[in-house]
Amino acid sequence: MFDVFYIGTKPNLFAHEQQVQTIEQAQQQSRTRFFWMVSYLVDYTGFDFLYEPVPWQEHQRHAWPSQWQEDSGTYLVPTVGYTDTNYRSGPILPRTLATARYEIDHMDGAAGQIPDVARRVRYFDNYRDTLIRLAKSIGTEHEFVWVCSSICDYTNFDFSWHPSHWQYKLLHVFASDEQKFGDTFFMHVPSFAAKAETVDLLDWYDCNFVDTYISVPRRPMSVIHHNHDSHVDAVLTRDFSGPLAIFSTGNTAIHGLRPPAVSLWREKTKTIVPLSPGAGSVVVPKTAIPYIKTQLYDYPYIDKTHCNDRVDKLMDVVFISYDEPDAEQNWNILAQRCARAKRVHGVAGMETALEAAADLSSTPWYYAVFAKTRLYEQFDFSYVPDFMQQPKNYIFDCINTVNGLQYGHMGVVMYNCQGVRELNQAKNFGLDYTLSFAHESVPIVSCYGNFNQTPYHTWRTAFRECAKLAYFESQSPTVDGEYRLNTWLSRAQGDHAEWCLKGAQDGVEFFKASDRALATLKQSFRWEWLREYFVSRYGDLQ
Repeated sequence: MFDVFYIGTKPNLFAHEQQVQTIEQAQQQSRTRFFWMVSYLVDYTGFDFLYEPVPWQEHQRHAWPSQWQEDSGTYLVPTVGYTDTNYRSGPILPRTLATARYEIDHMDGAAGQIPDVARRVRYFDNYRDTLIRLAKSIGTEHEFVWVCSSICDYTNFDFSWHPSHWQYKLLHVFASDEQKFGDTFFMHVPSFAAKAETVDLLDWYDCNFVDTYISVPRRPMSVIHHNHDSHVDAVLTRDFSGPLAIFSTGNTAIHGLRPPAVSLWREKTKTIVPLSPGAGSVVVPKTAIPYIKTQLYDYPYIDKTHCNDRVDKLMDVVFISYDEPDAEQNWNILAQRCARAKRVHGVAGMETALEAAADLSSTPWYYAVFAKTRLYEQFDFSYVPDFMQQPKNYIFDCINTVNGLQYGHMGVVMYNCQGVRELNQAKNFGLDYTLSFAHESVPIVSCYGNFNQTPYHTWRTAFRECAKLAYFESQSPTVDGEYRLNTWLSRAQGDHAEWCLKGAQDGVEFFKASDRALATLKQSFRWEWLREYFVSRYGDLQ
């Protein structure tokens, strides 16, 4: 039998084995033509140590595989030296479990479930610093260690894995679910303790990212259900264990949801992850909480690559009509296009009609479609509110068929129900009701503004809009506002075009006569007052 040598600190594999530090040292001490290099981590039961290579392979080092690698750490080496390595196909030598395990506690309440753990350590803001602290505390007690995480489930994980011999000094990283930058590490302690502090990021260390087919599943994260119209209040007031939690409004189905495994390597990778277009459900890292003031977007690290993983519940659609001549025609168009549409009819006053629509809605927002408008062919009511922001109204564009303007006036508006109720209760809305609440213009065409069915209805629409435009231009002039007001005053076509121009002029005059008094200007909210004002100037025209 050839001489037997081993490298390491675990003797007594065989009675005649000898400890060396390198293969070169074994070559110097060998008294036989070949010698064996063996590993204390390998099970040699049934292995034939009488093997001898054929003459044309005597110049090679012969390596036997393990169940994981082509190199198990078992070699037959020619004493006089070798030119290359012959990686044999078998027999496969199983590696045994002989590497200590350490557990990183992420304070998720799951620590202690990993078997045979030598010691637990707390997660320290990022993995680089946590692993450095761990490696220094281990010292010379172990050369190789497994570093596991409490947020992962190791029920089916095979700890017999080992790297190839030439990869021993790398940091081996196992994916968590699909996340390459995972939470499980195989570490060569001396190398890591000596080198890790020379790099600022763990990403820059010599890492081997092990194939994801042996990834470790994350344990389910906390799910926090709430009924707010924004995640902000829930995130700021609800405590949760562990580094991550899913916040859900119920507007997105999360049954069977397998959320993405957010990387915990450092703060920049701990992203907020919306799981649907409107973020009805969203993954929030605990590190984001101190950043958040009014919206989740206050946190600088947002990952929107999963925003189509789930579909948000669509908002209700409510048709609001009073006395508009084309109301039935426009309602029929909407009802045919949108089966979930509802209707509020005959409620006087804009704010009371909007509140009646809010009471009719079963969703936290509703689309308000106004009777003097005809639905745009491509508009489909699929837009959803953003739950990562504070509640707001969403204003869609309208094509004005009389003067050609395209902006939010007469457009479909998605109103926040609670916002409508609060405005009405406080009675603190301004001249433009919709703009009195947080709002956002959405540059999507929603409808055609066909308001010129009669002289009065044409005049009424122009009067109300131009009184508002004149007021806002007096408060804070803008290029868009000036252009729109000038267009209303100078351009009109089609039926009753002259009444559009008269309404615009009368609206501006009304504003000037009001001395900017909101109580006076708000009279234009009332259909009865508008009718009386019109009749007083032009008689009882329809």
